[in-house]
Amino acid sequence: MTLNKSLVWFRRDLRAYDHAALHHALTASGQVYCVFIYDTTILAPLPRDDRRVSFIHASIAELDAELREMGGALLVRHADPVEAIPALAAELGVDAVFTNNDYEPGAIARDGAVAARLKADGRAFHGYKDQVIFEKDEVLTLAAQPFSVFTPYKNAWLKRLAAQPDSLDPFDIAPHASGFAPPLPWTALPTLAELGFDPADTHVATGMDGAAAMFDGFLERIEQYATARDFPAVAGTSSLSVHLRFGTISIRHLVRTVQAMLGYGGGGAGAPVWLSELIWREFYAMILYRHPHVGERSFKPAYDAIEWESGPDADELFAAWCEGRTGYPLVDAAMAQINQTGFMHNRLRMVTASFLVKDLGIDWRWGERYFALKLIDYDMASNTGGWQWAASTGCDAQPYFRIFNPVTQSERFDPDGEFIRRYVPQLASMGRKQIHAPWLHERKGAARDYPAPIVAHDEARKKTLARFDVVKAAATRL
Repeated sequence: MTLNKSLVWFRRDLRAYDHAALHHALTASGQVYCVFIYDTTILAPLPRDDRRVSFIHASIAELDAELREMGGALLVRHADPVEAIPALAAELGVDAVFTNNDYEPGAIARDGAVAARLKADGRAFHGYKDQVIFEKDEVLTLAAQPFSVFTPYKNAWLKRLAAQPDSLDPFDIAPHASGFAPPLPWTALPTLAELGFDPADTHVATGMDGAAAMFDGFLERIEQYATARDFPAVAGTSSLSVHLRFGTISIRHLVRTVQAMLGYGGGGAGAPVWLSELIWREFYAMILYRHPHVGERSFKPAYDAIEWESGPDADELFAAWCEGRTGYPLVDAAMAQINQTGFMHNRLRMVTASFLVKDLGIDWRWGERYFALKLIDYDMASNTGGWQWAASTGCDAQPYFRIFNPVTQSERFDPDGEFIRRYVPQLASMGRKQIHAPWLHERKGAARDYPAPIVAHDEARKKTLARFDVVKAAATRL
């Protein structure tokens, strides 16, 4: 294909290297413009201090600076992209719009609407795989069906990668930089205030440089990942989820690096476990693409018959969970972490989700929506997948009768209470044995004001088993 002018639409791929859509546009076009749209349909409901907007804003500034070094620039709009992209394409007189694929139901509908408008104007719309190694139907069972269990999906994913190692080849940008259209005079970036937002502490380094530095730091301790990842008080994870979410780092670069490490026997026990986590991310993306209903309903239809708690009592229990006053220190510390930083350790995501659903009996969708509001790394596929895993309503989920004990989890994964003391400082004076269940011990000072448990775990467990009887009955009828 040889085009006169093209437009690259950046979305969740905020980097100027190893970028599929940008590479294809530069190699197919005489001139390439770049645009990012602050989508008003997404941003309008958000609070003014939303951390994600601050993260995007800082990352956009770095992306624009990088593009300018290569001779281009980033056009920025604050609008509905369904209207703005076709309008900008017409204004610039481009032949085609290039972008990278998004797999969320709303994004698919949006892209379809944009493509239709462009086609009506005589312009093309090209989408490329970029945020995953394998997308859509690229990894299927021998019967050509999508997987619903992770381990066989992972095995098939690895087999395909071995057969197609070029899937990790980078999409070079710099060698084709002469194709960038020169900056236009009206390319100044909007301020946060002009977008209707206030600066917020992201609690994580932003942009491509921030992502690269974090990845380099993680590689120095990846050997300990297999065990360290479960302990929230230590830096045991990569913390790259927000960078993967917004594409400030390349998934191909991550997988290529860890594959090379494994190839020469490096990375210890941690490297293959971390690679599995990257594959989990792609598994959930595939599930959402093939089963878009999982954003709203249970993956397993029979589980939609479960009767969750409702009414004023449920509202109060949910508020206590959101505000970190359940009386279970590890749960409350985890909720303080997400409320204060916009991040929550993965082990704690499982603990808090299990507690909401199986101790409090509250619909998993309530928790999923709260995480969607608070998490800086919010990703619909991973969030709904994780919540349905914990609620036992999803694909390859934990069995409904597996119910995390919040005290046992605390004793095992925060044995010294270090994480609890960090986020629930009123318990700082309690001993390492007592801090996990303070209601069983004498409390002094500020610890006396810590709330009693809002539910008894053993009694809640019995209610949960009874609540899931409807699923057992349905299975018996099949």
